[in-house]
Amino acid sequence: MTGEQKEYFYDLLNKAECLYTGKVLGDFSIQHFVSDVEPGTVVKEQPLVQMPPAVPPQIIRTAPPASVPQPDNTQDIQQQLASIAQKIAACQRCQLCANRTNTVPGVGVPRPLVMVIGEAPGHDEDVRGEPFVGAAGQLLDKMLASIQLSRHDNCFIANIVKCRPHGNRDPLPEEAAACASFLQAQIHILQPRSILTVGRIAVQNLLNTSTGINRLRGQFYEYNGIPLLPTYHPSALLRNEDLKRPAWEDLKLFRTKLLQLDPNYQQKYLNGGN
Repeated sequence: MTGEQKEYFYDLLNKAECLYTGKVLGDFSIQHFVSDVEPGTVVKEQPLVQMPPAVPPQIIRTAPPASVPQPDNTQDIQQQLASIAQKIAACQRCQLCANRTNTVPGVGVPRPLVMVIGEAPGHDEDVRGEPFVGAAGQLLDKMLASIQLSRHDNCFIANIVKCRPHGNRDPLPEEAAACASFLQAQIHILQPRSILTVGRIAVQNLLNTSTGINRLRGQFYEYNGIPLLPTYHPSALLRNEDLKRPAWEDLKLFRTKLLQLDPNYQQKYLNGGN
C-alpha cells in the first residue's frame, strides 16, 4: 500500500470518528505515511475513490414529556362507561330497583371540562333513561349555556343515585351509599377538570357533610383534588325565583374558575369543539 493510500484511509477514519463522536478534524495530528513497496519497484497507483464530505454529527434532542401528544383514549373511556352502565342496569343493591322503568347512569362527553352532579332521576328521566330531561333539565341546559357549557360539548351529567325514588322524594342515605361506587367509578374514569353540584343532596353526599346548601354554595371545595362548586338545584329555581340571582352569581364564579383551568374553553364551545 502506498503512503498516499494510507493517508487517505487515515483521513477517512478520522472523518468517521468526527461523525459519531462530535470531534473535528483539527483534533487529529497530521501523519505522514510511507509506501510498503520495495525501493525501485514501479507501482501503478490506483485512483482514489472520491468520498463525499463528512456530514456534521446531528444532535438528537428529546422533547420533554409534557410536549409529547397523549394518546386519544376516548373509545376506551366510552367502553368503560358502557360497562358501568350495564352494571347499573343489573343492580339490585337497594329498593329503588323495584319500581324503576330505566336506570339513569349519565350522559355527556368522555373527557369533560365539567361534571354536573345532581341528586336523583325524576319521572321524565326514569322514562327516557337520561338525566335532567324534564323542566328542571331544560333550565339546567340554559344555566350551563349561559357560561358556554353543554352536555353535548364539554360536560358529563350524572346523579348521586341512578334510579328514581318513588314520588320524587329525596334519596335515602342507604340508597345513596348503594350507588356511591358507581358514581366514584365514573368520576375516576372521566377525570373531569371541575365539578358543579346542583342541590343539597349532591354536595352533602360528595363532601360528607350535613351543612345546608345556603351555607355551602358560593365557594369552592375540593373533591379528590378536583375543584367543586355547589349551587341550587334547577327545580328549586323553578319553585323560588328569588334563588335565580344567587345561582347566577355561582355560575359566574364557576366560569372564572373554568377560565383559569382552560382559558380557551369558551371559544372551543362556540366552535363546537371539545
